Amino acid sequence: MKYNKLIRDKIPKILDDKKVKYKIHIADEKEYEEKLLKKLQEEVTEFLTDKNVEELADIEEVILALCDLYNIDKENIEKTRQSKAEEKGTFQNKIILEES
Repeated sequence: MKYNKLIRDKIPKILDDKKVKYKIHIADEKEYEEKLLKKLQEEVTEFLTDKNVEELADIEEVILALCDLYNIDKENIEKTRQSKAEEKGTFQNKIILEES
């Protein structure tokens, strides 16, 4: 089966332990960025289907990798989220804008 997608770092070891044959390569920066963004889409799609904690954790893992890729301070994400929540609110009140 062909995949051509980004996988977690320990998957080759897991496949080795199961004696599964596979082929991998290490992505350059451009390919890594492309595959990481596709992985984000994949994980969000899976969450939209399954809506479980594992899929949310996968989304967070990809977000953390994107922070590393784009040199974004992970703590800054939470600070930015809090700042936006203070300025514009959150989504807790379930408000839908119908027209403007």
